[in-house]
Amino acid sequence: MKAYYKKKIIDLRARLEKEKEAKKRDNAYYAEKVREASGPSNKAYYRRCKVDHAAAHDRTIASIKRDIESAKESLKRCK
Repeated sequence: MKAYYKKKIIDLRARLEKEKEAKKRDNAYYAEKVREASGPSNKAYYRRCKVDHAAAHDRTIASIKRDIESAKESLKRCK
């Protein structure tokens, strides 16, 4: 059982890093779209999208962190 939780923690940490990279990529993408936008309504739309996507990434990151802590607690119980 210990090996299962150790592997799960490793996998979750890798997923956490991927999610952080995805957040950076999305932020850069939407920042570029805001700069390229032709009108104020388009700029506002892309700003809203940027904020919404960043919030979604933050929620996912928080969820993964909770899963890591849960797996650590389960690992402690196995010992």
